[in-house]
Amino acid sequence: MSLLVVGLSHRSAPVSVLERAALTTDAQGKLVQDTVAAEPATEAAVLATCNRIELYADVDKFHAGVAELSTLLAQHSGVGLEELTPYLYVHYEDRAVHHLFSVACGLDSMVVGEGQVLGQIKDALATAQELHTAGRLLNDLFQQALRTGKRAHSETGIDRAGQSLVTFGLEQLSGGTAVEAWAKGKRALVIGAGSMSSLAAATLARAGVAEVVIANRTPDRAERLAQILTEGDDTDVLARAVPMDAVPVELTRADVAVSCTGATGLVLTAEAVAAAVEGRTGTPVAVRDETLAPAAGGLAPAGTDEGCPLDLSAVQGATGFSVMGEAAVAGMDAATLEQHAAWVDRGTVDRRDSRRTPEVEAELITALAATVAAGGRLPERRRPEPVVEAPRPAPALALLDLAMPRDIDAAVHRLLGVRLVDIESLAEASADAPMAADVDLVRRIVADEVAAFGAAQRAAHITPTVVALRTMAADVVANEIARLDGRLPGLDEKQRGEITQTVRRVVDKLLHAPTVRVKQLAAEPGGAGYADALRTLFDLDPETVAAVSRADDRDTSDSTENAKNRGRE
Repeated sequence: MSLLVVGLSHRSAPVSVLERAALTTDAQGKLVQDTVAAEPATEAAVLATCNRIELYADVDKFHAGVAELSTLLAQHSGVGLEELTPYLYVHYEDRAVHHLFSVACGLDSMVVGEGQVLGQIKDALATAQELHTAGRLLNDLFQQALRTGKRAHSETGIDRAGQSLVTFGLEQLSGGTAVEAWAKGKRALVIGAGSMSSLAAATLARAGVAEVVIANRTPDRAERLAQILTEGDDTDVLARAVPMDAVPVELTRADVAVSCTGATGLVLTAEAVAAAVEGRTGTPVAVRDETLAPAAGGLAPAGTDEGCPLDLSAVQGATGFSVMGEAAVAGMDAATLEQHAAWVDRGTVDRRDSRRTPEVEAELITALAATVAAGGRLPERRRPEPVVEAPRPAPALALLDLAMPRDIDAAVHRLLGVRLVDIESLAEASADAPMAADVDLVRRIVADEVAAFGAAQRAAHITPTVVALRTMAADVVANEIARLDGRLPGLDEKQRGEITQTVRRVVDKLLHAPTVRVKQLAAEPGGAGYADALRTLFDLDPETVAAVSRADDRDTSDSTENAKNRGRE
């Protein structure tokens, strides 16, 4: 059997796809159960975070495994396989181990070095254990991933390379101001009481907000979190719990709101946010006029030439060129065409370039002419020039959406007086985040742990064969002692015991060096063949070896039941 992972993350897929593919807790459990129920997987676990969905499995066939895991991910996420496939990545055997260990260390996170993923790996292992879909391989894998992550955080300064998504999000909201200075005295609303929301509430409390209001669908959890914040020794924040239907009222009082729930629909619509800001300021919220700063590719009204820097009527009369694209381009140089294209997309920069040769211009004219004939308009043949946006007022409300799928309507970005930071904007901001030198140290730790895990798995692979060999030797000794009893019935117990011990010592000494050495050799790359050699040389029954392996797996499963979520601490 071999380890296979199929998944998608913020590195492979746009946030819009991740959002649609997000799995509920129930869906994750059903996915792992369906995975082990289908061929060719025997073990399965799902790692789901706010920016990744990964399905791990122990499979006996690579290509069939990739096809089956991809299909199951598509079925349970609700995103069609054809649409999902371009965003999926696949890791196999050592590369799969390396990937999970890198994830555990925060190297693959949106914010490098964040430690929250360790808790999510624990949750993934606990779920697989509870559903009995994790066997020896995935138990060993996830537990060593947890140890690797803890080692990275304790032995290096990876924590300095990044922060949690909560901290990073608050830094984006503060707009360059120190979070403590920005948050001091503010009123905060936290929607949700899960691990991420709890972290957000604690972070805001330590940052110095005056009040934290917790809203959750389960009142008990909100009240418990509020009590923890109130009784904490490191803050003097005022915390209280409210029901979810109180959110609209609390939003009118809040300076900053953080939302991270498991809801499948929007928690805060643009209309609700606008109403809250209006209720607080007493002034209707204006919507940002997108026509002041059109997106790249935005069109001017067709058929008009108002504001065009060219004398289009003169150009059309002289060359036969039609602004509407109804006639072919003829006799118009490339610079003039580009000047008109810039105007169509509301640019104002003169793109004339005196260094162009007639040959280059002819090529451009031909290409543009074909585009006009096919599409009916001239495209913009340059990167959009920066457009000066209308100044926006200082936000009356700051919103941080850490949910996947999103809790807060993306249309809130257009509301003047509101600042929204969500997973998508965090992904864009984190792309330019500096990497710490400690990342190299963590990479070395990951490489060492991957090598150690591979050696341990290869050694474990030969263990059933070694056990079966020793069992066979013990049976030979027992049979020979029984035959000796028949030949020499007059032996007393002491004599019989001495003979038995002597024969056993001889057998043990003969087997000791070969079995120790074969374990060492099997731990090295390419050492898997030594188990086959032992079985062939000693004519071991394959079914006996398999029985030993099955018994060993049962023992491992029983022991992990008592060690759930501990990561062998």
